[in-house]
Amino acid sequence: MEKNFKLNNNITIPSIGFGTWQTPLGQTAIDTIKSAVKAGYRHIDAAAIYKNEKSVGTGIKECGLERKDLFITSKVWNTERGYETTLKAFKKTLHDLQLDYLDLYLIHWPANAQQFTNWKAINSETWSAMEKLHKEGKVRSIGVSNFLPHHLEALLETATIKPAVNQIEYHPGFMQNDCVQFCKSHNILIEGWSPLGRGEVLKNEILIEMGRTYNKSVAQLCIRWALQNQVLPLPKSVTPQRITENFEVFDFEITASDMKIINDMDHPKGGAGLNPDTVTF
Repeated sequence: MEKNFKLNNNITIPSIGFGTWQTPLGQTAIDTIKSAVKAGYRHIDAAAIYKNEKSVGTGIKECGLERKDLFITSKVWNTERGYETTLKAFKKTLHDLQLDYLDLYLIHWPANAQQFTNWKAINSETWSAMEKLHKEGKVRSIGVSNFLPHHLEALLETATIKPAVNQIEYHPGFMQNDCVQFCKSHNILIEGWSPLGRGEVLKNEILIEMGRTYNKSVAQLCIRWALQNQVLPLPKSVTPQRITENFEVFDFEITASDMKIINDMDHPKGGAGLNPDTVTF
């Protein structure tokens, strides 16, 4: 298994990202980023709404690696959608992260028809701002998050740059196959947030037993499973041991029969299961 994926603009992206959602700001976030880099992560996934970008930025600054050796992502939040507001939000994110550029910038959630009659126009205007940032060299790649096929179809009607990434919830029992297949057919890489189903998947007896046969934890199994499905997982933790463990997935391979068992699993308890068409935030 390669330690990188290739995006549709030929940019290389490390195949496991380190998530920072719910990472407490301050020294915890700083130390967590440094632990992740020490464990081997080169891809940090941030977002303005996580409210910890200043601390994440300090962790990046103090991690001991040059900027060019890291892949940093952030996202524009829902209240900042639109052309000018997206540009302004990006400027703040760059300032908070203490960076000169981002490797990837995402629209965090699509505007939806339940909230906005002009949802297509809002997403299109936001995307136009992303394209401007890309053309100016402030972002190496641009993409979306939580977009369903119909959101993407609408966006592609006016986009001059195709999204490189769609980041969605993805874990055993919640694979969003229609969305994944749509993106694969358009050469848009799927990133999977909550790859451990917010921890509930770790209690699954089938996965626990399967993990024993590989001498791996359920978390490692889930991360490896995502990779073998050509999905880029974004595990998160603040515990150094787990941070390291979650990255140690390149030394084994799940068999085709076991992959099918995991792929066929029912939705477990836990996970977010949020529907981008009905969210109200």
